[in-house]
Amino acid sequence: MQEIKKRRIVLASVLKPADEPRMYERMGQSLAGHGYEVFIVGSAPSSDWATNGIEFLAHQMPSRLSFQRIILRYKILKKIFKVRPEILIVTTHELLCAAILYRLLTGKKIIYDVQEDYFKNILYTNAFPKAIRHSIAFFVRLKETAASFFISRFILAERCYVHEIGFSKNKAIVIENKCRLPKNYLRKPTPDTIQLLFTGTLAESTGVFLAIDLAKKLFAFNTAIRLKIVGYCQQPATLQRIVKEISPYPFISLSGGDQFVPHLTIMNDIAQSHFGIISYLPSPHTAKKMPTKLYEYLSGGLPILLQAHSLWESFCNPYHACVAVHFDDIDPLTILTRLKRQIYFESVPTAKWEFEEATLIRLINPLH
Repeated sequence: MQEIKKRRIVLASVLKPADEPRMYERMGQSLAGHGYEVFIVGSAPSSDWATNGIEFLAHQMPSRLSFQRIILRYKILKKIFKVRPEILIVTTHELLCAAILYRLLTGKKIIYDVQEDYFKNILYTNAFPKAIRHSIAFFVRLKETAASFFISRFILAERCYVHEIGFSKNKAIVIENKCRLPKNYLRKPTPDTIQLLFTGTLAESTGVFLAIDLAKKLFAFNTAIRLKIVGYCQQPATLQRIVKEISPYPFISLSGGDQFVPHLTIMNDIAQSHFGIISYLPSPHTAKKMPTKLYEYLSGGLPILLQAHSLWESFCNPYHACVAVHFDDIDPLTILTRLKRQIYFESVPTAKWEFEEATLIRLINPLH
């Protein structure tokens, strides 16, 4: 009996590692589990484990502002042509031109997984010098809009993008960035301490310095407080500032920094902690988004010290999963009292990837 050839799918990124959670653990494993042959293009994976049906096509991570980053797009396109997938999913605007060229030359379908509103990110963060932010943001939005005529479907990682991102028009479907728990995940908080955890991108805009300040103020009233910072910092100057701020305080530790941290490691830290911290600085580019780590903390059963924000609080409150914190006006004694008295997770959160997987498969199956 002739073996049925599996349909090939490529998921591609420039800066993210090949085992980045959304590409690998969520979309990649879901597609492989439904009979697709999956290839993931990204920078060198932060772990060496893989799932049957998934192959990593890794490249060296370029500097954020370098000519090599432009050349890399064509190297990625070469890898895509070598695999010749039936469906190409790109996760960054940087690969849109390469994706369009692939479609024009092969007739295959392309999907744009919109994980970020790059227009707002460029305008409201320090990723680029202030003098050129508006020009870069406008160019990126123009490129996305022009590319929309060639894109078969859009996947939106945030519900707010349905109204905010006009170029997706009527070809969009929302697949949120919820969390797939590792097998045999079990909460085991560290005894005799109050372990706080800050994970994800380490930047001023994500609130890492607010988390450090909170830990210092809580420690002044309770020496059982510990803070672990886990994640990757894109900007060397910011990393230097983080190291300088925490070095006099042995109860604060840093893992990652200039290296990506395997997601399995992050989930293990979630299992061992008592409270996660979500402390984004108020900004138009995050105001209506749901932080990925909010889903990770909720699915992992980790209570949250949460920046006071009506959207995020309304999602957590049904599960009694958070303590709202005004990071610009911290009251350490009140916070410590609430940490001890509040009962958390009176119901199971709907923050797991399994709720999104069916939507992904319904989107992919009809595409040829």
